[in-house]
Amino acid sequence: MNAQTIKVDYLARVEGEGGLHVRVKDDRVVDVKLKIFEPPRFFEAFLRGRQYSEAPDITARICGICPVAYQMSSVHAMERAFGVIIPQPLRELRRLLYCGEWIESHVLHAAMLHAPDFLGYPDAIVMAKDHPDVVRKALQLKKIGNDIVNLVGGREIHPINVRVGGFYRTPTRREIRQLKERLLVGRDLAVEFARFVAGLPFPEFRQDYEFVALRHPDEYPFNEGRLASNRGLDIDIADYENHFIEEHVIHSTALHSRLKDRGAYHVGPLARYNLNFDRLPPAVQALARELGFEPPLTNPFQTIAARALETLYACEEALRIIDSYQMPDSPSVPVQPRAATGWGCTEAPRGILYHRYTLDETGAILEARIVPPTSQNQKSIESDLWHFVEQALDFPIDRLTWHCEQVVRNYDPCISCSVHFLKLNVERE
Repeated sequence: MNAQTIKVDYLARVEGEGGLHVRVKDDRVVDVKLKIFEPPRFFEAFLRGRQYSEAPDITARICGICPVAYQMSSVHAMERAFGVIIPQPLRELRRLLYCGEWIESHVLHAAMLHAPDFLGYPDAIVMAKDHPDVVRKALQLKKIGNDIVNLVGGREIHPINVRVGGFYRTPTRREIRQLKERLLVGRDLAVEFARFVAGLPFPEFRQDYEFVALRHPDEYPFNEGRLASNRGLDIDIADYENHFIEEHVIHSTALHSRLKDRGAYHVGPLARYNLNFDRLPPAVQALARELGFEPPLTNPFQTIAARALETLYACEEALRIIDSYQMPDSPSVPVQPRAATGWGCTEAPRGILYHRYTLDETGAILEARIVPPTSQNQKSIESDLWHFVEQALDFPIDRLTWHCEQVVRNYDPCISCSVHFLKLNVERE
């Protein structure tokens, strides 16, 4: 071929709107662009002047799929700024809330948006004609995740029960226990789904990533830990901006993140899974080995397997929390504002979500910075496309286009989340 262009104006089965452009000339890839053209949403600017207590509810509106992640990163940043220590019962409730979000988000993507790629279907509705049990059981499992978010967070979408210092209301032991029977069913459904995923046809494609994720000494990470990588990164969250930088590229309304002096890095289920496999319960590790998914996994198409196994983990962790749950003495602890800067980083379903806030002595927000997972993965997505197309140039154009879209969907990009901020420079004469 002399010159050929793969152009996808609107990517399907992703959250938000974006396009794809790949150009090949003389059997070489010469240009790759993941085009994000949603208008910037300026959430950082919306937060300026607002009280610290408003941040969890404002940031929850950034994403309807993973609002808990935005709330958790914001409250952890505020609590670090004010020196607030959360007692263990409230900390456990936050982990339970995150379990609910991981279940509903992972299952939505893996079963409804991603699995059709592997089986040649245009969408889950068509796939359901041949695999009705897979879709029905996935919806059942997703609903369990939503029910957890509804109980602990106050409602399924954009929860309203999270506050700096804890919650507005904590569920009773009876309410929590009512989730157990359904979660036992959910655990079985998660195992079944992981076995289904193991039978999918994965294209042969491996990459040499720098994986970045939280790393906690005792547990698979949700809310806490240090930032670590498979290439020696090991930093406190407060040092994030000393190691990571965001840059504007002309074809995207979202900033691209990179590690200083090193370039692209990979966040999300595959990174968490590879860096924290030893923190998974023995039963989850055993299933992973049985299905052939023992780390390291470096094929991005197998991210769906990491999501399936993390879904099982979220069910196991939720059951552990429910069995040991004791209603906290109070739904929250006192918070005393002060002039300070606080940092928070939690593991959204799609990867690390970094927040930084600078506050005055009254608790008003002077400056906010939010770095979502999708903006951090954009350079890796474009790199994957570049290398995949180079090894698949003999594919028919329709098949190559299909796989290029699948490469993007491997990351479950939340495109709307990524367009928080854009520097605007206006030159006038």
